[in-house]
Amino acid sequence: MNIKELAKKYEQYTIDMRREFHMYPELSMKEVRTAKRIKEELEKIGVPFVSIGESGVVATIEGKNKGKTIALRADIDALEVNEIRDIPYKSKNEGIMHACGHDAHGAMLLGAAHLLNEIKDKFNGSVKLLFQPAEEIAQGAKALIKGGALEGVDEVFGMHVMGNFPTGKIAVGSGPRMASADKFKITVKGVGGHGSMPNLGVDALVAASAIVMNLQTLVSRELSPMESVVVSIGKFNSGTRFNVIADEAVLEGTTRCFSYEVRDQLPTAMERIIKSTAASYRAEAELEYNFLTAPTINKEESTERAKNAIKKIMSEEAVMEMPKMLGSEDFSEYLAKVPGTFAIVGTANEEKDTCYANHHPMFDIDEDMLVKGLALHAQYAYDFLME
Repeated sequence: MNIKELAKKYEQYTIDMRREFHMYPELSMKEVRTAKRIKEELEKIGVPFVSIGESGVVATIEGKNKGKTIALRADIDALEVNEIRDIPYKSKNEGIMHACGHDAHGAMLLGAAHLLNEIKDKFNGSVKLLFQPAEEIAQGAKALIKGGALEGVDEVFGMHVMGNFPTGKIAVGSGPRMASADKFKITVKGVGGHGSMPNLGVDALVAASAIVMNLQTLVSRELSPMESVVVSIGKFNSGTRFNVIADEAVLEGTTRCFSYEVRDQLPTAMERIIKSTAASYRAEAELEYNFLTAPTINKEESTERAKNAIKKIMSEEAVMEMPKMLGSEDFSEYLAKVPGTFAIVGTANEEKDTCYANHHPMFDIDEDMLVKGLALHAQYAYDFLME
């Protein structure tokens, strides 16, 4: 089966769909037009689908005989970024932009749907196509899973375009590749008073400042130095006036790590440090911890399959080792349920001025990689089902 050649039939279609999605970006959980267009395109080729929520779409392509089931995933939401690049397909929705390449993801999966539907009598089993909303707020994968998207699925595969990876390369790697991303809020309670008489109050600001510093000992002295862990405070609000002792402080931050075990330990360890530090200043403190996105841990066998698929549709030189990244991806929610792997499609091309990082207002991609992405989806699925 020469999927590399078959993919060329759908190259222009994929480019056209990507540009249409780019012109009409929609924010997380509001991808109504995008989902409608995806369903219209699936209807044209007779691929059945179900809707999950307002903007989730799960389609299924059945092979000639019963067999395994592979899920291919594409996220479809955009960001609150104002596009400044002057291109024919520039965003028509002011202040909203596909600055992370999810327009490309949706288009590549639609292209793969056409190809796989064309060859469905050549493979056994089923292909599920997951068009997922709300990756940017880490809610979409959970919503699809809750809606039954992974029922009967044996393996899952996904990919992401990146503006800081070279075009012509696709990166894959086994084990932990992307970090978890969780959010926390700390509320410190003290007793207000006059700035000239701090002894009569309990300074929540001072206690909170100590908490900021002491939390870093969790990383440096409590967890193994072999583990990559980040505990960052990004927001610190306290006080109302220059000569008033603050009676409250509110801190917000994020944690990142590559291990399920470490991730589970963090809230308990943080709460101990937070409460004991506050108590040492005669204050009280509470921790609110929200698990958002798990670490992305790729299965070794699945990663090898992806490498071989890349070699088939491109070359051995096109395979790049995927480094560990502290960014997060809610594709990890699927990997927590079923085996699979996640790949990075490089789109940085200096000649085409596509070297801006994801989330930048000048972000764009080398569209020559779209056909590679759709082919990789199809090749990976075909190889898995025919094993």
